[in-house]
Amino acid sequence: MTSNNMSSQDYFKVSGSLFAFVAFMHVLRLWNHWIFAFGKWMFPFWVSWVAVIVAGYLSYQAFVLAGVIKPR
Repeated sequence: MTSNNMSSQDYFKVSGSLFAFVAFMHVLRLWNHWIFAFGKWMFPFWVSWVAVIVAGYLSYQAFVLAGVIKPR
């Protein structure tokens, strides 16, 4: 039985990419004024501003841990 374990650098690259994608989609939502609703609840635009900041920060930190970018 073999196991294909992902290295920690690969893990951080994948998670950084996913967080960057989430941040990018929220930027697109803000730019295009897309309405997002879940059931009867409509997400206000301030939620996307918070998501851009949080997901962007998590993406940055993941790429730093992966060694892709140098920390400031």
